[in-house]
Amino acid sequence: MFVDKAKIYVRSGKGGDGHVSFRRELYVPAGGPNGGDGGKGGDVIFEVEKGLNTLTDFRHIRKYAAGDGQPGGKNRCHGADGEDMIIKVPEGTIIKEENSGLVVADMSGDTQRLVLLKGGRGGHGNKREVVLRGGKGGKGNQHYATATMQVPMYAQPGQKAQELNLVLELKVIADVGLVGFPNVGKSTFLARVTNAKPKIANYHFTTLSPNLGVVDLDGSDGFVIADIPGIIEGASEGVGLGHEFLRHIERTRVIIHIVDAAGVEGRDPIRDIHMINKELEAYNIDLANRPQVIAANKIDALYDGENDDAITLLREEFEPEGIKVFPISAVSGRGVRELLYHVNNLLKELGEEKITFEREFFPEQVEENLPFTVFKSEEEEDVYHVEGPRVERMLGYTNLESEKGFDFFQKFMKDNGILDELEALGIQDGDTVKVFYHEFEYYK
Repeated sequence: MFVDKAKIYVRSGKGGDGHVSFRRELYVPAGGPNGGDGGKGGDVIFEVEKGLNTLTDFRHIRKYAAGDGQPGGKNRCHGADGEDMIIKVPEGTIIKEENSGLVVADMSGDTQRLVLLKGGRGGHGNKREVVLRGGKGGKGNQHYATATMQVPMYAQPGQKAQELNLVLELKVIADVGLVGFPNVGKSTFLARVTNAKPKIANYHFTTLSPNLGVVDLDGSDGFVIADIPGIIEGASEGVGLGHEFLRHIERTRVIIHIVDAAGVEGRDPIRDIHMINKELEAYNIDLANRPQVIAANKIDALYDGENDDAITLLREEFEPEGIKVFPISAVSGRGVRELLYHVNNLLKELGEEKITFEREFFPEQVEENLPFTVFKSEEEEDVYHVEGPRVERMLGYTNLESEKGFDFFQKFMKDNGILDELEALGIQDGDTVKVFYHEFEYYK
């Protein structure tokens, strides 16, 4: 079964909680804190698997969760990290955020592996740490032992997991797309010019999945060609399997219209081309602007006079628009070589750049809607607090012990207006800012 769309739920692992414990040691207050840190939660990772060509597996398994980090232990024992969740997808899979429809990733080209959701950072235990001064006057990336509280009685909980509801869409990766009504000879054409082996018969219903093949040309690198399943009138509005079929043509750079020039099925080839172009334009305006070629197929079924008349009408209709018409016979191979070299030249003119979908959604964007609060302490003089889910999320994926991480923290405080709120509350140089379990000295 061919499946090119699926909905799944993914969740990274929760960070393990820090541990509270004390060793028994003479002359050390409360025995000395020695609680270990919790383990990091597992990441959610997408990887391209070259052997896959459908999303069938995602119809049976819809929930994917990484392992949670284990809590820390006594004697500074670090909790075990959670196991990563690695999700294999076919090349060409587009990952979208379900609610917004925005592109999270295009698993093709340079993007063969992507860490989509990072696991929660493990919580710090209550072990004592050396006090270090952060850059630009910030005091604190010690854990929780301070000059005013040398015996920490608590530990930090592990950071929460991240979760997303996703839509996976498989968009076939091919240089050239074949479009046309059922029974016009697309499968026969593909079988003649490539190594593909599609089922061929006199069917009036369409193929249910795209067939891909590689065209090898003398003196050229060749190209990948795909038989896009039949497009019917109203496809752009979802009639039939319209959207399921149309999404596969979005990556193609050149479109070949295959029409029954002999009218064996009683169809009007000119009307068919206009109708298909209308559906392409309605689905995605960019598709209508892609270079096109017309393969007037089944000329072996025409008498000489009919042949001339049919091809002339097609050329008069479309060649003034820059769409070249090639009379061919997919059965005998007549005219096929000329068509393929023309298509190859079009591809060379377009260059080597493949069509990819830009990333529009980042999981970190979810944090922008989370609240935070800034307030002055009522119990402690010259002490200010910054709390809330947005800040907690930031701390979960920021290592304040590194210079780069501390710079990111400073930028976060500025960009989110936290520094402005502190100044509005009257903070002065040398005052203390507590961000959850971290303490910093404020300097403007």
